[in-house]
Amino acid sequence: MLHAATELLAERGYAACSVAAVAERAGIATGSVYRSFPSKAELVAELFRSVVSREVAAVHEAAQFAGDLHDQVASVIGTFAGRALSTPRLAYALLAEPVDAEVEAERLVFRRAFRDVIAARIAEGVAAGRLPQQDPELTAALLVGGVGEALVGPLADGRAPADLVPALIAFSLRALGGAPTGTAAPTLADPTGAPA
Repeated sequence: MLHAATELLAERGYAACSVAAVAERAGIATGSVYRSFPSKAELVAELFRSVVSREVAAVHEAAQFAGDLHDQVASVIGTFAGRALSTPRLAYALLAEPVDAEVEAERLVFRRAFRDVIAARIAEGVAAGRLPQQDPELTAALLVGGVGEALVGPLADGRAPADLVPALIAFSLRALGGAPTGTAAPTLADPTGAPA
């Protein structure tokens, strides 16, 4: 059921994820979906959690990039933006499409998870004296919000300028403060990795 719902979400967004449409795509009776998910809101919230958990895992892995703090943050931002741009319709649904309150609550969990990955790196940098004193959670929240907002238009249009991801990485590194010590921006392990 969740696989069918993910396909519909990636093709046409939340509006297409009715219980009847999911049942038809999955090749099962509508009642079978209702036995697992009493409402569309519960189905869509579980769908959101399922898809987003893979995105959070990809970003967490990107934070382990071999390099200094700036390289790790660049890897996180590049992975987040690159994966979003590789599946624009799905990413738009996850980031910006109007949804029920239950799914919006899940969106906040999603944003906090991304924030926490970046905040951990910032806190390390501040503690080691490589970054100026700052509130790591606030800086990370600003980065997640800014990058997410910058992606909304290109995701809605289904196309993005070629230099968008490098520009988002450059913005993020400037926002951190402190001078990068790495010699080159990291190469993303999976820059076109679509949500599985």
